[in-house]
Amino acid sequence: MFTTMPPPVLVVFCHLRWSFVYQRPQHLMSRLAGRWRVVFVEEPMRCDGPAHVEVRDIAPQLQLLVPHTPVPATGFHDDQLAATQTLLEAHFAAEQLHVDVAWLYTPMALPLVSAVRPDCVVYDCMDELTAFKDAPRQLRQRESALLKRAAIVFTGGPSLYEAKRRLHPHVVCLPSAVDADHFDANRLQADSPHAAEVDRLQGDLPQPRLGFFGVIDERLDTRLVAAVADAHPEWAIVMVGPVAKIDPATLPQRPNLHWLGMQGYERLPYLLAGWDVALMPFALNEATRFISPTKTLEYMAGGKPVVSSPVADVVSLYGDAVEVADGPQQFVQACEKLLAETAAERAERRVAMAASVTRFSWDFAADTVHALLSQVVRLARPAAVVEQLAAETRPAPLAAVGGLRN
Repeated sequence: MFTTMPPPVLVVFCHLRWSFVYQRPQHLMSRLAGRWRVVFVEEPMRCDGPAHVEVRDIAPQLQLLVPHTPVPATGFHDDQLAATQTLLEAHFAAEQLHVDVAWLYTPMALPLVSAVRPDCVVYDCMDELTAFKDAPRQLRQRESALLKRAAIVFTGGPSLYEAKRRLHPHVVCLPSAVDADHFDANRLQADSPHAAEVDRLQGDLPQPRLGFFGVIDERLDTRLVAAVADAHPEWAIVMVGPVAKIDPATLPQRPNLHWLGMQGYERLPYLLAGWDVALMPFALNEATRFISPTKTLEYMAGGKPVVSSPVADVVSLYGDAVEVADGPQQFVQACEKLLAETAAERAERRVAMAASVTRFSWDFAADTVHALLSQVVRLARPAAVVEQLAAETRPAPLAAVGGLRN
């Protein structure tokens, strides 16, 4: 009689909350769930009562853990470590879970790895967190320790790959990808509640409409946004996303500049469908030096032409499909160019955008991750087990991958 083996256990420590902007962690982990039992550990939250762990089932084989402690420090702060470690040790002991992989999105969580005792550790370096505003002073030192401990390191794009590949023997470039069907305008439902809410939010705005969605923080060039709004008062500039790490009062205000706040992932395609041009007005600073924006592919999957600041990964990955503009004057001119495109020019651009979209998918990215995680777990097992498995199939060597293709 055959027995079904339970899936291996993957514990994820993440500095981004699951309910925040839906991006790389959510895309990958929701697709790995099933093949793996995924336990997603968020940063601790302060509580007034006794410390406890909040447990939520997000999907089959995908569980969210939120430690609640009376400690006032935010994030995976050193002051949080003792209380959080005690909570996690008790939880995993009660669940009798053997953890195969601990996956870290932030080096700040490294001291908590001992609480789950994994067979191996993986680092997904989706951003250069040391360059972000208010980065913890211990972050760089802790990343060095994580690089020594990790079996494999993923990077969010080619710029980060180049920065990390000499620091670890097994660095894999895993660029951000896209769920193309989700953003396909042909799949939108006119009678959807999302369509009705989007009509309420932007249906009365004049066209052309130029829009942005994403986190609004120090990576956004707000002066550039204001310059675009000022150059063409007849344009409606739609800005969608939560404000983080900057004072909302500092955001520019114009009659044609509309800040719509955070909107759910399900609503984004409906917002995008109503825009004529999609914007990526990033500042050029340390915080954007290594970014590889997921929204680039999402915009293109929705069939919208894109104007971007000259972010390195955007230029190297999508330079043939995106208008790249350095500075306010060029940015405005690029927007004007796209709005004036002929039908033939727009059709040619859509071919280039479709080619970029088909190169990168979250399904393929998750398959790549699953294969590599299975390999590092195999290599982390005792030598006798490895020898037995090697007789059945020899694992391919870990290699750096510059891009993903379907």
